[in-house]
Amino acid sequence: MLLIKNAKVYAPEYVGKKDLLVCGGKIECMEDKIEDFPIACEVIDAEERILTPGFIDQHVHVTGGGGEGSFHTRTPELQLSELVKGGITTVVGLLGTDGLTRSVENLYAKVQALCEEGVSAYMLTGAYGYPSPTITGEVDRDIMFVEKVLGVKLAISDHRAPNVTESELIQLASKTRTAGMLSGKPGIVVLHMGDADAGLSPIKIFRPTHVNRRKGLLEEGYQLLEKGGYIDLTCGISEDFCPGGCILEAKEKGIPTEHITISSDGHGSWSKYREDGSLLEIGVSSVDALREELLYMVHELDMKLEDALPYMTSHVAEALGLQGKKGTIQKGADADLLLWDNDLKLDSYIAGGKIFMQKEKIICKGTYEK
Repeated sequence: MLLIKNAKVYAPEYVGKKDLLVCGGKIECMEDKIEDFPIACEVIDAEERILTPGFIDQHVHVTGGGGEGSFHTRTPELQLSELVKGGITTVVGLLGTDGLTRSVENLYAKVQALCEEGVSAYMLTGAYGYPSPTITGEVDRDIMFVEKVLGVKLAISDHRAPNVTESELIQLASKTRTAGMLSGKPGIVVLHMGDADAGLSPIKIFRPTHVNRRKGLLEEGYQLLEKGGYIDLTCGISEDFCPGGCILEAKEKGIPTEHITISSDGHGSWSKYREDGSLLEIGVSSVDALREELLYMVHELDMKLEDALPYMTSHVAEALGLQGKKGTIQKGADADLLLWDNDLKLDSYIAGGKIFMQKEKIICKGTYEK
């Protein structure tokens, strides 16, 4: 058991100074004061520190991505300590361009490994290509029978995309939605959005990501929000359309923002191309991008912490069907918690009630990490 005392709690809304009791990996209770506890437990005095939910990053290439510049440009696999440093307690793994040297079976193994190492991990079946690569042979069977599979990924509006027809897209969405209903999962189709001038569908089942790639696509994303849809903004994808700036713009336009989420695209490759289509430059994205974006939103854009947090905590939990369990600090929720100093420097990381980092020192790393 773990007792956190005197923390300024953002749940993600600010609820005041509280004591928090963690038992069996979950939040047992939260009170103004918890005194005279009869059973010995570990105590963290969080005086002058901020307690928030752990981040949920729904777009991470946990097995590595890239490969557009040949084999040597395949990006490395995610390490547990990267999640800890970035404050990510729940991660959704997926494939990218490379669905050939990377497989959904390998992705599943990595997701299970992360769970065994102590964090919460899920996955999407499929990749850029169509028909979608799967574990069982069918997208709906993956969602129905593979516990960690929440939905499917597909690429559209991209020179690397399979150019599916509208009919094929609708059929995929129908199968995914039905499997989600039968299995109690969100059953979502995550759409990698490229640079082409294709539009977005207003159907809620579709979850377009990288929507802040360019102005026209972002405007279509705003229209989707007005119809009740969801959009995902990617950290570091564009200096002109950073997630925090897009959120403030949406608010100024009177557009609802509760269906906006932010993700890192961690361990995916970013690339720049010449006019003839040849690769000019390539690099790898960091999962630390969510933490950096939160700091930017609060320190540079002057957003209140409680206004910035939901886009990487409670909003993501709702979008993935994990509300009440993830992305919040309340009784019965998973004890996925972050402690920060008043300048938002990450101090401690707790996942499932287990302390992985304390006083800025990582004390629990991945199996093969030194």
